[in-house]
Amino acid sequence: MCMIRSQRGFTLIELIIFIVVVSAGLAGILSVMNTTVKFSADPMVRKQTVAIAESLLEEILLKEYAKPTGSTALGFSAGGTRNLFDCVDDYNNYTTTSGIVDMVGATTPGLSPYNISPAVTVATTTDLAGVTAKKITVSVTGPGGTISLSGYRANY
Repeated sequence: MCMIRSQRGFTLIELIIFIVVVSAGLAGILSVMNTTVKFSADPMVRKQTVAIAESLLEEILLKEYAKPTGSTALGFSAGGTRNLFDCVDDYNNYTTTSGIVDMVGATTPGLSPYNISPAVTVATTTDLAGVTAKKITVSVTGPGGTISLSGYRANY
């Protein structure tokens, strides 16, 4: 009695097709991962730009609505320095072109790609209820583009 044994395994053609299919799938996955990793720093750059804008806007909003009595501090447009600004209007047209600087004008390390640009604007507005306020718009330009934030300072 003669028995035929069945053979098990893969043929060479089946193995080559398997390798080609797995390689194509792996190439697709790696290209998606490459794109994801390439842009993974973008949210951090945007967050840094927003943080700088929020910080300057908060600094401005905490200043007096109008010049304090007896103040001799000059605003930015008149050549004043930021550490002496004592009211919201002093920041009108404030801008930086060589990085972010602190209150005394020293460049902040690591923030040289960011600038206060276009210039800060301070405009007086009146709402429907007759309340007069100053609208402050701060714009920060960084590697990821420009972010603009606005806030209002009323005399209360």
